[in-house]
Amino acid sequence: MPAYTPTPEDRFTFGLWTVGWQARDPFGDATRAALDPVESVHRLAELGAYGVTFHDDDLLAVEPDRDRAVAAFRKALDETGMKVPMATTNLFTHPVFKDGAFTSNDRDIRRHAIRKVMRNLDLAASLGATTYVCWGGREGAESDAAKDVTAALERYKEALDLLCGYVLDKGYDIRFAIEPKPNEPRGDILLPTIGHALALIGELEHPEMVGLNPEVGHEQMAGLNFVHGIAQALWHGKLFHIDLNGQHGPRYDQDLIFGHGDLKSAFFLVDLLENGGYDGPRHFDYKPPRTEDAQDVWGSAAANMRTYLILKEKSRAFRADPEVREALLASRVDELAQPTLAPGETLADLADDDFDLDAAAARGYHFTRLNQLALEHLMGVRG
Repeated sequence: MPAYTPTPEDRFTFGLWTVGWQARDPFGDATRAALDPVESVHRLAELGAYGVTFHDDDLLAVEPDRDRAVAAFRKALDETGMKVPMATTNLFTHPVFKDGAFTSNDRDIRRHAIRKVMRNLDLAASLGATTYVCWGGREGAESDAAKDVTAALERYKEALDLLCGYVLDKGYDIRFAIEPKPNEPRGDILLPTIGHALALIGELEHPEMVGLNPEVGHEQMAGLNFVHGIAQALWHGKLFHIDLNGQHGPRYDQDLIFGHGDLKSAFFLVDLLENGGYDGPRHFDYKPPRTEDAQDVWGSAAANMRTYLILKEKSRAFRADPEVREALLASRVDELAQPTLAPGETLADLADDDFDLDAAAARGYHFTRLNQLALEHLMGVRG
């Protein structure tokens, strides 16, 4: 049986805000002490992770002096060989962002937000990050009367255009990735889904520099199929990064350990990521349960990676199973890759088709068999 032991080659990454979450929620105080980012880097490296990601403010968890905090973080990266593939900026915690950052009604706040991101882009580039995530958790409203959404979208575009220009001027090897979410903390967040974000990207001055960082729980909060969303992001060539976690349907953002929500969806997601051409980090954006102590935090981090590797192995077995291959053919799954009009055909050729409507309507697709085979692999009774 495989050991399911992660290595840096698996490219598993964690946000400092994940293991470093102190477990404070709207109804209760923290249950864990602040965690030094230096410790996080070392402990995650020991577990087999590839890298860490951060908001600018994450580095100040225990050391308020920015220069000293950055220096200690760099030293930990050098000592462990850990990478920083992605970075982002905290535009949501400070009360100044209560009505948003890029789309705040207050022009001075919008200008401050762009300055804050520019400063952290400099740090991200110096650490080797190539992806910069923009999560607009405060970009939204609770009342339709309070926000001119048309103007807000124009300001969102303006901010991304300005930041892309800044990266180009500096010569940084950085692309931006929008992280959609439908609600929480705002009542309604702008760019709530993968589709909304894709639409905005098409209107930007540098659409080639902006893609997506979808998160499992965020898309499922909107009642959508995350696997389908990722497939569309891949089809557009816009899956620049991904946040993996677990979620139980359309409720508040749970940030569960990966696979500790909808396990079947997690299986098909891993199957897609491993076979669909995604070559970026497998990034975990989760929260160690509030009930856990400081030592349990590292067990929860390891659980994310172990679950992914288990599902990766089950995906391999599923794809290699002769019965699965037979069932895929019986369900005509391969036919969907064939163009509806063959090379050289035109619409006129459709008029000559001797299609038997009744016979086609009588054919079954045998999808139940396929689904059952997937479940049996997932439950460990096959392969």
